[in-house]
Amino acid sequence: MLLARVKGPVVAPAKVKELTGQRLLLVEVLTSRSLQLRGTGRHLVCVDSVGAGTGQLVLAVQGSSARLASGMKDTLSDSVIVGIVDSMRAEGHPVAIETEPVAG
Repeated sequence: MLLARVKGPVVAPAKVKELTGQRLLLVEVLTSRSLQLRGTGRHLVCVDSVGAGTGQLVLAVQGSSARLASGMKDTLSDSVIVGIVDSMRAEGHPVAIETEPVAG
């Protein structure tokens, strides 16, 4: 399971039929050090199964776990967003979660 920040939507007008109707999002994988979340520079395109928005902190799964996510059995995907994170604690201390401002 990965912590990631949603960067924005991915628009793919031509795709296989198994992805028709699936919302795709670009996310940046995060790491946690000294109670701070930091971007790794590693990005993934994920199928959004929970209605996540730009700037939100999410949980993503890859590989066989992605196929086991609810409603994903027949979806061609190697990465799926399975949760939106509201709060976190590490070593008994809260980790500050800030959403990025949405451009617009």
